[in-house]
Amino acid sequence: MTTYCQQMTCPFGTIHLYASEQHLKALLFKPWAKVQTHEVINSSNPVLDITMSQLEEYFLGTRQTFDIPLEPSGTEFQQKVWQTLQGIPFGETWNYGQLAEAIGNKNASRAVGAANGKNPISIIVPCHRVIGANGTLTGYAGGLTAKEWLLKHEGRKG
Repeated sequence: MTTYCQQMTCPFGTIHLYASEQHLKALLFKPWAKVQTHEVINSSNPVLDITMSQLEEYFLGTRQTFDIPLEPSGTEFQQKVWQTLQGIPFGETWNYGQLAEAIGNKNASRAVGAANGKNPISIIVPCHRVIGANGTLTGYAGGLTAKEWLLKHEGRKG
């Protein structure tokens, strides 16, 4: 299967976008290690064009939600967590316990945290909106500076 790849500059660095003909597969802060390089075309396609356009609007402050066909690769549990992440509204943060409760297992905070950390579609699947129980910023694939920028951009104080 062919994977299309594009890089995009954003307010806190460079992001790497990967898509099939029909779905966004990954939005990462470094090149995707899991993709077979012989299958990657460093070129845009309609999915990447829509994604980059919507990301530009998001970074400019004119978009709060995304309408992009997604196909992240993960376990059934990870998929459930990532789907739930998409329900966290713009400008809000949840802690891992709240996310665990939202998927129906209030004792799964650590497993939810692990799934959150494996999210292959950062920003669009807003794992940056999950913080520690005490309100502190916790790890983020793009680094805490990127997470802080995203949360401030979305209106979170502190």
